[in-house]
Amino acid sequence: MVKHKYRPLLLFCALSMQCHPGYAQSKQEAAVGQYPSRPIRLLVGNAPGGGIDITARAIALKLGELWGRTIVVDNRAGGAGLIAIDLASQANPDGYTLLVTSGSLIGSATAQKKLPYDTRSRLTGVNQLTTLCYMLMVNPSVPAKTVRELVAFGKSKPAALHYGSSGIGGAGHLAGELFASMADIKLVHVPYKGGGQVLIDMISGQVQMGFTATISALPHVRSGKLRALGVTCPQRVQAVPEFPTIAESGLPGFQLVNWYGIFAPAKTPQPIINALHQGTSLALKTPEVQAMFAKDGADPTPASDPAEFHRVFEKEVVMWEKIIKMPAFAKGL
Repeated sequence: MVKHKYRPLLLFCALSMQCHPGYAQSKQEAAVGQYPSRPIRLLVGNAPGGGIDITARAIALKLGELWGRTIVVDNRAGGAGLIAIDLASQANPDGYTLLVTSGSLIGSATAQKKLPYDTRSRLTGVNQLTTLCYMLMVNPSVPAKTVRELVAFGKSKPAALHYGSSGIGGAGHLAGELFASMADIKLVHVPYKGGGQVLIDMISGQVQMGFTATISALPHVRSGKLRALGVTCPQRVQAVPEFPTIAESGLPGFQLVNWYGIFAPAKTPQPIINALHQGTSLALKTPEVQAMFAKDGADPTPASDPAEFHRVFEKEVVMWEKIIKMPAFAKGL
């Protein structure tokens, strides 16, 4: 019998598993199989109370119930959403730090090259959550009950109307600049750290108008604290058909549609991405989430798979690259 002088070393390797060629892979697969085994953090780049925040909390609650895990919404407002985007892009790709943001925020940030890297290579799309439009609202002190009357007021008093947005480069900012350009009036932009603060200052009269996600605007409209003049969708919102589109109410051709989605750091294992996509899709299909979104004018629109949503993200960036070249919009950047 031939003696093998290296047998002790081989035995040690076998026992420790460190020399097994598939050790690293099997360890990762085991971790994926246990996912999620601890709390998950959802980063939101806006202050509490805005549309993104409300959507993230609804998904966190329902997904937590489905998985039996704690999912925490972490608001990191500032920089027009860049702080949260940057944190997510640098997080460990293990599925425990995720980002919920809008197409306009992440698309404009990438197109404007506001970060020292391309988010398309540092983040991967997990799932689209909702498709939504915005409401044009004014403080009740503004003497306008229709879009036509608002445009007439703006022409009679240039720069008298201040509009708030959740940040430079966001959908509210874009909507305001498009509105001003198409109506040929002067509006003063006041950026905030989130849609919730915009609503507070619009109610108090610090700013006279704004374009805010329907999901966060409706409660204040129904209470009479704010007046809605129209929605930015090309068609009326099924949940609130009493509000006309801005296009039919005095500014033909005007429209703005946005989406909210969930992202993970690049290189997150595909099985985890798939688990997150499946989980969020199930959450969006629950009667509670659908009823909440429908009531507030947002439509749950999960992508068929993560790859489809990532393509949506890439198209959003291309669209924004065209938009930011518009003279009316570029002035405010």
